[in-house]
Amino acid sequence: METQEDVEQLEKLTGQLQGMYAEISALAKKSPNDSVNAFKLKMINKVIELGNVVLGDKYKPFVDFDSFDDDDAPTTSDITMVLAQYMEEAERFRSDNVMFNGMSRWFYIVNGGMSEIQSGPPTKIGKK
Repeated sequence: METQEDVEQLEKLTGQLQGMYAEISALAKKSPNDSVNAFKLKMINKVIELGNVVLGDKYKPFVDFDSFDDDDAPTTSDITMVLAQYMEEAERFRSDNVMFNGMSRWFYIVNGGMSEIQSGPPTKIGKK
């Protein structure tokens, strides 16, 4: 990540993915083959499109997927699966961009060095 704004965008994406996943997965448990309405699909696509920008090509979960087709009417289980993959990749991206300060705290790496923006510990193993 190059700037504090990049960190803020990742944090926003993570929160939105978690919220949408919770809502849609609850619907999927009740009726996995039901489609979502146009309003929800529009909001879901906005979050996915943000994810594509924030995660970039390296962390984007699916090379050939940019958003759901409005005319295709994806099911709640389809959306749940895709959101879960975006959540996993967002966490992998975050995990690859945090650094331990040696005194019990984790901070985001910004512009190649440890920033003052505190983070949680990484949950995914791996490096950039």
